[in-house]
Amino acid sequence: MAPILRIAILVVAALCGSRLPAQTNASPPPANNTAPANSWDFNVSINGYLVPRGQSYFSPTFTGDRDTLHVEARYNYEAQQTGSLWVGYDWSVGKKLVLEATPMIGGVFGNVNGVAPGLEFTATYRKLQLYSANEYIFDTDTKAGNFFYTWTQLTYSPKAWFAFGYVTQRTRAYKTPLDIQRGVLVQFTHKKVTFATQIFNLGQADPTVVLSLGYSF
Repeated sequence: MAPILRIAILVVAALCGSRLPAQTNASPPPANNTAPANSWDFNVSINGYLVPRGQSYFSPTFTGDRDTLHVEARYNYEAQQTGSLWVGYDWSVGKKLVLEATPMIGGVFGNVNGVAPGLEFTATYRKLQLYSANEYIFDTDTKAGNFFYTWTQLTYSPKAWFAFGYVTQRTRAYKTPLDIQRGVLVQFTHKKVTFATQIFNLGQADPTVVLSLGYSF
């Protein structure tokens, strides 16, 4: 097992252990059916990248949140055949304009190895929402591998189940002639399931299509 993977696992385990008292989930839910305090919220999502010239691939992500604790696992995100483990701190502020942010630290292992500070944040005002996921990899193999990644999108939701907007990304997971890719997106939500389609590089280069499916529980 790569040293960076061992370090990441130990960090996650230590933080989880320090924040989560021993308990079982055998007790019944409260009579009003509201979620019990300190319960976990999970999300699993899969992004399918339809990339020109035979570079297509899948990128799954799993997140868990409990109180202010955030844990996350990614694969094929920083690079193909590369995984990452993350731990962070959730906070939010505001009522009309709601700001949510999660500073994180992660370990990256596989075809790319390194340590990465990251930040995810969301700003929501009525039907407008700005979301951004960012990280900077310090490659432990070579300084030439250091890289800043971002996925940022601005969406408008005329209906609770539908949103559309503008999206940008900077990645090394696949080859592209553009340093920053720009595109459009549409998103549909039904109960706990979300489906989105993003199309990048229209009119600039061969388009890349990203199909995203997420489930929260």
